[in-house]
Amino acid sequence: MTGPLLEARQLAVEIGGRRVVDRLDLALNGGERLAILGRNGAGKSTLLATLAGLRPPAAGAVLLGGEDAALLPPRDAALRRAWLGQFHADPFGSTVLETALTGRHPHLGRWDWETTRDADLARGALAAVGLQGMEERQIHTLSGGERQRLSIATLLTQAAPLYLLDEPLSHLDLNHQMAALELFAGTARDCGAGVVMVLHDPALAHRFCDRALLIHGDGHYELGPVDTVLTGETLSGLYGYTLRQIDDNGRRCFIPE
Repeated sequence: MTGPLLEARQLAVEIGGRRVVDRLDLALNGGERLAILGRNGAGKSTLLATLAGLRPPAAGAVLLGGEDAALLPPRDAALRRAWLGQFHADPFGSTVLETALTGRHPHLGRWDWETTRDADLARGALAAVGLQGMEERQIHTLSGGERQRLSIATLLTQAAPLYLLDEPLSHLDLNHQMAALELFAGTARDCGAGVVMVLHDPALAHRFCDRALLIHGDGHYELGPVDTVLTGETLSGLYGYTLRQIDDNGRRCFIPE
């Protein structure tokens, strides 16, 4: 694919008849990382699902690799983007390795079996999130944090050029939060992947992303480089609570007043 991995053109997103994002223009290239921040209920997850092509926009268009996401067959869309939702449903029992291998399904024909290479990719992804040695564990025996890391490993096994992550740090302790963010930062840097993630911590967004998109839930949004958008002033307006900005050696944190 050439050009942006993801584009939004005059995109509008509605929830229950309320427009939460209006006329969003966005282009994400390979190697770029974008954070989406906003209050609870502002529409972050709904916007991300729309960008993934999983729900129709109220207006405008979403393009994946230069093609209208709404017109892409599911397999083609899965080869272009990997999506991590907030919730995981596991109605059937399977092992950790079997679950990670589902990330290879878009790459296989209808009657194909996973190859040794597919299994090696899945094992490598499990090792990357610290789940090596747990390949034969049943997923119903995993803790919430382990299940979240398995979801991340499944996305890495999918090996799409674009990752759309809805609260990827859910259920993770501090150590694994930082490891997950470092992992996706490395995937962007070393593999040229594009990464869009919904985050709640603006300091982590500033540290690990290039740009930030702040959505206010009333159609208004702010989009730009993290140094410009993630400031005490803009975030105080976003969250409705005064935040004090502290800068230290190129890193930025925000303290509630």
